[in-house]
Amino acid sequence: MKKHIPLSARQLLVTAALLLSLSSLTLFLFTFRQDEKHFLSLTSHLFEEDITASTINMHYSLAHPENFGIDDYDVILPLCDAEAVKDSTINIENTLSALKHIHSDRLSEQDAYLYHLLTRSLENSLVLNSYPYFQEPLSPASGMQVQLPVLLAEYTFRTRRDVEDYLALLDQTDEYFESVLTFEKEKSAAGLCMPSSALKEVRKQCDTVVTLKDLEQGGHFLQTTFAERLESLRSEGIINDSDVSSYIAQNNRLLKTVLLPAYISLGDGLILLEDSGTEFAGLSSYPGGREYYCALMASETGSQRSPEQIQDMLTKQFFLVYDSLQNLILSHPEAAEEYTSAHEIAFPCKQISEMLTDLQERMASDFPDIPEGGATATVKSVSDNLDNYCAPAFYLTAPLDDISRNVIYINNAKTPEGLELYTTLAHESYPGHLYQTVYANRSSMEKGELPLRKLLWYGGYLEGWALYGEFLSYDYASELMMERGMEQEAFYAQIEKYNRSLQLCLYSMLDIMIHYEGASLTEVTNLLREFGIGDDSSALAIYSYIALEPCNYLKYYVGYLEILELKAAAQKRWGDSYSDYRFHTFLLDAGPSDFTALNELLAQ
Repeated sequence: MKKHIPLSARQLLVTAALLLSLSSLTLFLFTFRQDEKHFLSLTSHLFEEDITASTINMHYSLAHPENFGIDDYDVILPLCDAEAVKDSTINIENTLSALKHIHSDRLSEQDAYLYHLLTRSLENSLVLNSYPYFQEPLSPASGMQVQLPVLLAEYTFRTRRDVEDYLALLDQTDEYFESVLTFEKEKSAAGLCMPSSALKEVRKQCDTVVTLKDLEQGGHFLQTTFAERLESLRSEGIINDSDVSSYIAQNNRLLKTVLLPAYISLGDGLILLEDSGTEFAGLSSYPGGREYYCALMASETGSQRSPEQIQDMLTKQFFLVYDSLQNLILSHPEAAEEYTSAHEIAFPCKQISEMLTDLQERMASDFPDIPEGGATATVKSVSDNLDNYCAPAFYLTAPLDDISRNVIYINNAKTPEGLELYTTLAHESYPGHLYQTVYANRSSMEKGELPLRKLLWYGGYLEGWALYGEFLSYDYASELMMERGMEQEAFYAQIEKYNRSLQLCLYSMLDIMIHYEGASLTEVTNLLREFGIGDDSSALAIYSYIALEPCNYLKYYVGYLEILELKAAAQKRWGDSYSDYRFHTFLLDAGPSDFTALNELLAQ
């Protein structure tokens, strides 16, 4: 039998201290785990609530929702409803209140970063929600009357359920466009109706995007793409011949009896609003417009700078680029004179595949490899039904859990060949949107980031990155031309880069002048004359586009300038250890963020 040996007073004190220390550590760890647990629960709830609110958004965000705990969901094409904004506001306020009870310093570094991103995003959304009728779902340049058909045409079929979801969404398009028309009527009653000319343009789009003639001939892109996607499922044995016939019959019926009447009804309803259409004007001309514009600017650009600070940054950049252009022209006066008269640039690469290969090879030394290999791109042409209304090019974002299918659309009616096509592809593919998206998705999955991070949208980061890559591609093009002995063409490419930068910078300054300072069409026309744009119709087109698309140019160019500012800060902080490769890796690893968060991250 073991003999009991009494402890000394010193031993008792040490033991008590040890027990107290262990007790404190246990309480400390418990507190940390509680914050982590609450944050995980909150973000999981937000993710599931948001992702299932729109089946199209869910489908484009997740290839396999079941892997994210979403086994059952209703097929929803969310209606355009100002009343829903009130419910959203209540949810945001409740979420912000819940976040205040979570200590971010007790979260992991990765979760703490998301915590601050989420908080700022929600706070800004709260302000935007105060002005629901400033939003415009039917903008001629980017409205859902044009976007929805493209989203439906590219709705990937991986399973039988995907086909059935697609048909269910198609069956809801009449209710959706009815809600949009109701929203437009409410905007009109609030004195915020689109200008009559813009309403007429949208009505024209409604008349041409889908027509009975196209549907009866069976050649509409929503018929041909549907059949192509079904064929892929049939070849994989997921569906049989009978299924294909049944689904095609359902698709044709819904296109003729639901979608086509929905467009006709929307177009007819807009006719009644044309007399109440306002004149083209900036947001500052409406009550609360300046406040809304400031919140929109922060949301779209990811920059916390004031409009005055951004205008100052743009002005400095404009003169910096202008001086660089002047110095370039002075160093090559004869070539510059020939460029002005000819303005056509021969380009060595003729095929899109050639251009994509060249871009990937030239970026390789300054950009990290995509985790677990590269990413392929399929380049498609915009349908003839949409080429008058779509952007020159766009990339359809790949789902978080499946980056194997990346589609870039080229609008042949608006994108010439040669250098412009090369730089457009750089913006949309490498090192632009496609590369950044695939890198971010794979990196996010590897790091085990909470999926809610995927739903936070940062236009300034995304479009700023793509524009940054586009400007790099002008240098790549110059290198390529020099290698082929095309020295003069290489010089022309640099002029094009500076002209492109000046144009975007000028339009960004006009955005602030129109929407924040209240500049009129006359004032903008006079200013444009000073920059060599003397055609009144061109001035009207520029003014009206910016008036209808506030912050669109800022999203691109301010995002780009913020990246340049971040790059300069990295060079100063890292000194001799700086490299473009290191900076690009930092920016890519951080992922889409607001620039306040990125600057804080860089300073750590």
